[in-house]
Amino acid sequence: MLGGFLAFLSAALFGLNNAATRRGVLNGSVIQGMAITVPMGALLFLLVCLVTGTLGPLWTFSPRTLLCFACAGLAHFVIGRYCNYRAIAAIGTNLASPIQQWEVLVTLALAMAFLGERLTPITVIAIALLLLGPAIAARIEARKTKNAPAPKPEDLSPAKFEPRYREGYTWAFLSIFGYGISPIFVRAGLDGAGIGASMAAGLVSYIAATIAVVVWVLATGKLRHVTELQSDPRRWFLFAGLLVGLSQMVRYMALALVPVTIVAPIMRIQSLFRIYFSWILTREYEVFDRNVIVGTLISVAGAILITLPPDLVANWLPLPGWMRSALTWRWP
Repeated sequence: MLGGFLAFLSAALFGLNNAATRRGVLNGSVIQGMAITVPMGALLFLLVCLVTGTLGPLWTFSPRTLLCFACAGLAHFVIGRYCNYRAIAAIGTNLASPIQQWEVLVTLALAMAFLGERLTPITVIAIALLLLGPAIAARIEARKTKNAPAPKPEDLSPAKFEPRYREGYTWAFLSIFGYGISPIFVRAGLDGAGIGASMAAGLVSYIAATIAVVVWVLATGKLRHVTELQSDPRRWFLFAGLLVGLSQMVRYMALALVPVTIVAPIMRIQSLFRIYFSWILTREYEVFDRNVIVGTLISVAGAILITLPPDLVANWLPLPGWMRSALTWRWP
């Protein structure tokens, strides 16, 4: 249950992070956001490792393990985050969410192919609920915001918002591969090493991503552009950097405790949190619909269901014998 709760908490922090990022990219650029949030995550992980004394496992990681964590950082913090920021800047968080929720299918397919993890009937039902909830809420929000106006730096009015659909949907689709692949590398590297090792793992991932971003900024001559960031987007990017750093810590801890097939679907609840926090931060150009409530209930039901062992469900529910046997089915 602890691993499921940590994944749920990480999803909530991710949702708030995306809402904050949306505010940042209104007046700032994607590369400016990356240059702040990625190195900030590395510093945050380093600080936590030093305070909690979890830096030790770093020196015991094998070259293969270090490579797994570095690949996870490049996939999630560089490729996935960049594509996500581009999608948010083009179409906003609500329109990007329905596409990005399919990240879980990429993760689950890879987990079964390379980590030997299996699906159960309960997992399949829970995944369906977790995908259905965000789809209901985000689809309604996307439809209602389709003709809404886009905010200027000085006027955050939805009446001026003109989504760039082709650009936004393309980057949202690409982001699912960066986000979908990274949990596989993390889980393969941790391999039951425990929560303490997960902090050192996150540090390695963020260091690799930070090096990549620094090289990217210097190689493209964007250093001056990054340093000219205005105060308003800087505040939002700093806030987003703190949130995403915390959410990644919780996510790595969850992956150290439970399989990817549990963490990945629960993480998709962030689509709902995106809508909620966007409404809180920019209420004047977001729509809060009752379908969001329905979507939340469906997703929470899926999140709870996916953390329950099949044997526990079989013993707890008054089911006929053939259904009890069906609950023990594993695939592949």
